[in-house]
Amino acid sequence: MTENNSMYGAHETRIAKDFRWEMAHRLPFHNGLCKNLHGHSYRARVEIVGTNDAHGMVLDYYDMKRIIKPIIERLDHSFLCDTNDTIMVEFFRMHPMKVNYIDMPSTAENIAWYIVQEIAPLLAEFANLRSVRVRVHETENTYAEVEQTLR
Repeated sequence: MTENNSMYGAHETRIAKDFRWEMAHRLPFHNGLCKNLHGHSYRARVEIVGTNDAHGMVLDYYDMKRIIKPIIERLDHSFLCDTNDTIMVEFFRMHPMKVNYIDMPSTAENIAWYIVQEIAPLLAEFANLRSVRVRVHETENTYAEVEQTLR
């Protein structure tokens, strides 16, 4: 039997792993409460689609965690700061804390896109993977989702 043609049969499968972190942000353009500093208990579900290997695996969950966990650890207990938010940029210049700068507003939609952009190049190294989807839950009832093709 070939590597991708095992007794399990090569087929496309979607796998997922959930990650959690605490993070603060603000949306200075917002007309409501989100213009204020506030935080969320974020949850992200990372889904990967690919063809299973000879053992029936798309990707070992250990490898998935090894790739994604450093990004989550970088975000955990930090402030996600839009580089255009001059008030907060100046505040963190004067008061160093754990902050991550991004060149866009820190909406759930952009956070999902940011995570996809961080992990897609690392996942693309696995030839059997086709796409990655990241769903970021900002609250228990709200989420944003971004999907990117790897090949």
